[in-house]
Amino acid sequence: MPEDASVVGESAPLRVAVLGFGEAGTEFARDLATLGADVRGFDPKAPAPQGVLECTSDADAVRGAELVFGLTTAHEAESALRQALSGLTPGAVWAEANTGTPAAKVRLAELAAEAGVDLVDVAIMAPVPGRGIRTPMQVSGSAAPGFVDLMAGIGVPVELVPGPVGVASSRKLLRSVVYKGLAAAVVEGLAGAEAAGCADWFRDHIAGEFRSFDEDTLDRLISGTYAHAARRADEMTAAAGQLTELGVTPRIATAARDALQDIAFGDEGASRDSRGQ
Repeated sequence: MPEDASVVGESAPLRVAVLGFGEAGTEFARDLATLGADVRGFDPKAPAPQGVLECTSDADAVRGAELVFGLTTAHEAESALRQALSGLTPGAVWAEANTGTPAAKVRLAELAAEAGVDLVDVAIMAPVPGRGIRTPMQVSGSAAPGFVDLMAGIGVPVELVPGPVGVASSRKLLRSVVYKGLAAAVVEGLAGAEAAGCADWFRDHIAGEFRSFDEDTLDRLISGTYAHAARRADEMTAAAGQLTELGVTPRIATAARDALQDIAFGDEGASRDSRGQ
């Protein structure tokens, strides 16, 4: 018996279906099985991980499941739900964990409700590799407390966010503007640094800046952007020009320039930029 299986208790194990064996789905399914859950799943393009029963379709996978994890991509989520409808058991909880918009999650919840199934909005709030099912998650929706209880029953904490379906995803996507935008900026800056022959300095410098980041830093970033937007737009124009000279396409630099010009000059920002070309 797996070390953690005792958390399921002596009653019948929780039956869980996992749809989608990508990075998150594979680790979630494997960890749920290790925790003693009865896990089955389906992915038309990827095999089930060890300890997980591989099914022949979405409907086959969800049949009899108390909990379903929707871990497909956002554009596949509705198709997976529709194909699963015929196998869903009324009263099951559908945990939709794709990275779609809040409005898309609401549409999925309405579709699930037609089958008597409660959909909860799950936002995975950190990279899954190395964390698996214990990756921090936030969840919202009317059935979210029940989902939290199901997960607590197998020893997995989940943060309950007050509000309807869509609230958890909204928080995640707002956070993604910063984290994914920051990642893209680092990649672009590093490409320029490599071309300029100072990659080691760049990595050390940026890492040091990140280590010193605190709430005061955040406040200075916000206030400084509004106070010095025009000057910073000019600086990013120069940065974009340097990247171009180094052979790096300045996608993030030019986007930052445009955003700063909008803050500084409003509708005049576009015309000011066009005169500068």
